[in-house]
Amino acid sequence: MGKVSLEGRGIAPGLTTNDLRHSLHFYVEGLGFSILDKNEVDGQLRFVMLKAGDGELGLGQDDFAKGKDRVKGVGLRLWITTPQDLHPLAEQAKRAGITLDGDVAALPWGPLAFSVTDPDGFKLTISNSR
Repeated sequence: MGKVSLEGRGIAPGLTTNDLRHSLHFYVEGLGFSILDKNEVDGQLRFVMLKAGDGELGLGQDDFAKGKDRVKGVGLRLWITTPQDLHPLAEQAKRAGITLDGDVAALPWGPLAFSVTDPDGFKLTISNSR
């Protein structure tokens, strides 16, 4: 039998956060994601599914079962592509208190991009093209 190719329609990574409310501010107020769904357990917000265009991102509150010192975000970068002008997005992020890892600039292969690091160390690059 030959190789079967996956025909995915999207991918929605899930990130574990130390402080879910702080991360929500970063992604919603800073980067412009919207809240698609929330999950509470015993009155505590535990998980949120976010949406940005066709992309989705899950954020879950760490239960710290693996320790409070667990390192997150190492070796991972999320790339988000958009046809939008990146300058207003970058300015919105700055107004929300986010420090850009670099200003909006051309990548070596041409498109504009800027990068940020979320409160848990996950790195994101927002670009005009792949």
